Amino acid sequence: MPKYIIERTIPGAATLSNADLQAIAQRSCNVLDQLGPKIQWVQSYVAGDKFYCIYIAPSEELIREHARCGNFPIDLISQIATIVDPTTAEVDSRILAAASL
Repeated sequence: MPKYIIERTIPGAATLSNADLQAIAQRSCNVLDQLGPKIQWVQSYVAGDKFYCIYIAPSEELIREHARCGNFPIDLISQIATIVDPTTAEVDSRILAAASL
């Protein structure tokens, strides 16, 4: 299923209290329960005035429905094409062995 990153502007996001963040998370989870199992919130990162949220969903439209029902802003939705991390730099020894044949 596709994975998306959603950018949301929420002024003062990085200074929200734990209680504020808990209330936002609870509202999101309540909407997810209503929408059913096809949409999943993975996690969110908070920086400055932004939330960067990772979701798994069959479509961008379902993410927009979640935002509409929860009254969450959306600045941008991008489907994640691939994930790169430090393990991407590792060379698979099986590939090296096959290449030397």
